Amino acid sequence: MIQKKFLKTKCKVTFSIPDNVEETPSTIYLVGDFNNWEAGATPMDKKSGKFAVTVDLDLNREYQYRYLINGHNWLTDKEADKYVPNPFSGDNAVVLTYAANSSN
Repeated sequence: MIQKKFLKTKCKVTFSIPDNVEETPSTIYLVGDFNNWEAGATPMDKKSGKFAVTVDLDLNREYQYRYLINGHNWLTDKEADKYVPNPFSGDNAVVLTYAANSSN
């Protein structure tokens, strides 16, 4: 799930997923274009039964991302703005930071 807060120079995006995903997570990382797909760059914190992290993203862009659970299981956000195929298997989720989409 993604929640956006549009500011003058950036978009604060909170990414969150419940902790009852397919496999019991001990760690979940947010991995995507914004962190050069570096697996350990953006850890998600567990609070109130879900994992979440907020990142600042540039406005008027599209960012691909996925979640990495326990270092080996990739999960695509079921509530992303859109999806694009990735070269490995399945789809990458996409978050849009266009101000016109501020109702998301």
